[in-house]
Amino acid sequence: MNVSMEQLEAFEAAADHGSFSAAARVLGKAQSAISTQIANLEIDLGVELFDRSGRSPVLTAAGTRLLPEARVILDRREHLLGVASGFADHVETRLVVAIDELFPESAVGEVFADFGIHFPHVELELMFPNMEDVGRFVLDGKADLGVMWRQEVLPPELAFLTIGWVPLQLVCGRDHPLAKGPVSWEELKRHRQIMVAARSEGPEKQRLRIASDVWWVESHWVILQILRHNVGWALIPRHIIDDSPLAGDLATPALEFDKGDHPVALEMVWRKQRPVGPAAKWLRNRLSATRVSFG
Repeated sequence: MNVSMEQLEAFEAAADHGSFSAAARVLGKAQSAISTQIANLEIDLGVELFDRSGRSPVLTAAGTRLLPEARVILDRREHLLGVASGFADHVETRLVVAIDELFPESAVGEVFADFGIHFPHVELELMFPNMEDVGRFVLDGKADLGVMWRQEVLPPELAFLTIGWVPLQLVCGRDHPLAKGPVSWEELKRHRQIMVAARSEGPEKQRLRIASDVWWVESHWVILQILRHNVGWALIPRHIIDDSPLAGDLATPALEFDKGDHPVALEMVWRKQRPVGPAAKWLRNRLSATRVSFG
């Protein structure tokens, strides 16, 4: 059996366009060449792919079953050619990006949909680790690029660039004592605060701490589940509140002492001495060009 790509292309084109003559026009070949390629493919496979008894060829049961298999082979060929072209252009075969959940999902979708258009053959892995783990993953080589909230102290091996500001909003359950607002600084200190957990005991863990009574939770989304039961209050990125199905069970009271906007810088980080390929360079430029305020 010696099945060729040309035979599979003729088979797919004839099935898609309804006739051998239409397939010939699409592929820029003579109709006789298409007929010969399909006939030879049927001989090689030992089955009839088309019923030719009518005016136009119609897929047989075998043809219907084998057409998706032919498409897979043709698609893999295109992928093979794309990957090979990437090697010639020194494009990475794989890129790993670690992203803090402060970065809105809508922005993630937009940026990486664009990435997929420009680098369709680069294998992409998106990781969403705990906030302080983003920088560690980049430092340890587990991620090529990171997006995280600003750290007071970064290892000297890492470079960073601020790409946006994420407003934090005071939020609690609708029946919590703080729900009616406006809320004073002293009232915040008297009630339990729910904070995003940090794995280390460094200054990052205490940066936004106000109350003496604190619970530590690793996920903003889980924090919202706790808050709806009026257990405490938290400072949560506004887009997470807006996108949560629990928004109706939550209150966002005003603060007495300011506008209630506590923006946190969102930063892109990468290892200074790590070689940068075209895909990573494009993504860095795309993220730096975004520079929007999420709110």
